[in-house]
Amino acid sequence: MASKSAHMFRNTRITVVTMAKRHFANGFSHNGKVLTLDSMNEHIKKVEYAVRGPIVVRAGAIRKELEQGAQKPFKEVISANIGDAHAMGQAPITFLRQVVALCVYPDLLKTNNFPDDAKDRAQRILDGCGGGSIGAYSASQGVEIIRNDVANYIERRDGGLKSDPNNIFLCTGASDGVVAMLKLLVSGEGASRTGAMIPIPQYPLYSATLAELNAKMVPYYLDEDNNWALDIEELQRAFDEGEKICLPRVLCVINPGNPTGQVLSRDNVVEIIKFAKQNHLFLMADEVYQDNVYAEGCAFHSFKKVLFDLGPEYSDHVELASFHSISKGYMGECGFRGGYMETINLDHKVKEQLRKLVSCRLCPPVTGQAALEVIVNPPQQGEPSFEKFDAEKRAVLGTLAEKARLTAEMFNSIPGIHCNTVQGAMYSFPRIEIPERAVRKAETCGMQPDAFYAHELLEETGICIVAGSGFGQKPGTYHFRMTILPPIDMMRSLFKLFRDFHLGFLEKYKE
Repeated sequence: MASKSAHMFRNTRITVVTMAKRHFANGFSHNGKVLTLDSMNEHIKKVEYAVRGPIVVRAGAIRKELEQGAQKPFKEVISANIGDAHAMGQAPITFLRQVVALCVYPDLLKTNNFPDDAKDRAQRILDGCGGGSIGAYSASQGVEIIRNDVANYIERRDGGLKSDPNNIFLCTGASDGVVAMLKLLVSGEGASRTGAMIPIPQYPLYSATLAELNAKMVPYYLDEDNNWALDIEELQRAFDEGEKICLPRVLCVINPGNPTGQVLSRDNVVEIIKFAKQNHLFLMADEVYQDNVYAEGCAFHSFKKVLFDLGPEYSDHVELASFHSISKGYMGECGFRGGYMETINLDHKVKEQLRKLVSCRLCPPVTGQAALEVIVNPPQQGEPSFEKFDAEKRAVLGTLAEKARLTAEMFNSIPGIHCNTVQGAMYSFPRIEIPERAVRKAETCGMQPDAFYAHELLEETGICIVAGSGFGQKPGTYHFRMTILPPIDMMRSLFKLFRDFHLGFLEKYKE
């Protein structure tokens, strides 16, 4: 009996000691939590997303302070940090909202409050949904009739070039497609680990996703002195450097650019495609701002169209994924989370793996798919909604073009700030002078100099921007990203505040 008790005690002690060792090894012993900073996925800690970073959190706190009656040098926070058009007062496109409303509440189809073409579009979408309801799951790749219409849209955009609906994947915004494709591309260990070439400055989705996937970022710098042009010699330099630490397998291009607002020329797109083929790179083309081109002499050239213009030597071999979204353009429907990805020359076995990957999320939001359907299948001339739709679209794009011009003009009128022409997209990325005394002050605060500048700007004026260091920039230069989305009257008052702040900042921190 004593022997049996001793045996049970010994086993219990071993179990307790083993569990204690496991807990200690995994960092559980500090507070009794299973999930701690020590035990969590190490790669997530490396993820940074400046667009919604600390400065934005502080802006939210200030907004609440103002609501509670706090006294500030300003009456409101101006969120110029993110490309959220409707949050900045842009009106939605009437036809798009009519169709989505009809899909969400089909009883409205029985009323006389909507034009016939909106009813027809809504009914067509509902007929493609399970049970005739937008509340049903769709196929993981997206509602079939919407994918067909996306393919037709791409064909019209590219002058009749065939688009296969089977190559279309509807996404939860373009971001979802970008992440899915990067997941497929990342593999290997050590020197064979996937390297992804991304532009600097870049949209932080790319660096954040690569950090999460533990892939290698291979940065290439855009040429600020040449209006943020993409230089092929710089691509080659970055590729050669990347080969020393990883296996570069993918080249990411954002056109029109975010945060830089540049638009690639056709010749530049040709050079990029040839570079990708020469170096055996998978090409990812982020084209979500394709409707947002403003500068004279600039035009959007899709990578797919140029690829096929180059002939079979390229069109049969270069692997391409391109992305579009309803969050930008003239639509600005960020909240619906609608977008698509088109793949070209994807290995058929890899395409099956992509279908499997997207099926794990069941399907993109069907409301977002319905909104996307309106954009790829808009009212045609002669239909009841055409004139209003066309007028609203032209008004939005015209206003954005005026604000793009105004942005560069106003920033360049402020001593110590230089802003390139905003050729497209929704942002400016001005370079700013920061005195050495302010640089040292930022260091004592544990901040990047441009983040310190952005913080001071927010506290003194209520203007929320994003520091250039959150997007990447050449060492020794300082920038910030600001949207061109605020209403024109607000932008004019914003620039006055900006001018007064910047001149005061230079005076405050001069040696």
